[in-house]
Amino acid sequence: MDRQKIGKDAEQNALNYLTKQGLKLIEKNYRCRFGEIDLIMRHEDHLVFVEVRSRRHQQWGGASLSVDSRKQKKLIKTAGYFLSQQKSSNLPICRFDVVAFEANKDNGSGDSCPIWYKDAFRPEATF
Repeated sequence: MDRQKIGKDAEQNALNYLTKQGLKLIEKNYRCRFGEIDLIMRHEDHLVFVEVRSRRHQQWGGASLSVDSRKQKKLIKTAGYFLSQQKSSNLPICRFDVVAFEANKDNGSGDSCPIWYKDAFRPEATF
């Protein structure tokens, strides 16, 4: 299975999981000149920017570890651009979550339950 298919499957699985947890989809695969955000969702009074990561193997670290400070800065900049394009003058409370799918240690298939890191990082922690 190619990387794009694995990524799209992980995004869909994350969306299904988060929807069951009560989040509502706003936008999927938001793209701008600064980058891409996999899922933008609403959870209660929060606007949630979700990065989805999947790893088939553990040899380069887990899926959640791949959201390093460089990636965080890119997500924050992209989210800022998204917010600047909204027509409402009332900005919601924002949160950055990560949904990780770690490799199945038994067979390396990547089939695993999602691990949801709510409020995984904050803008002030990345500068």
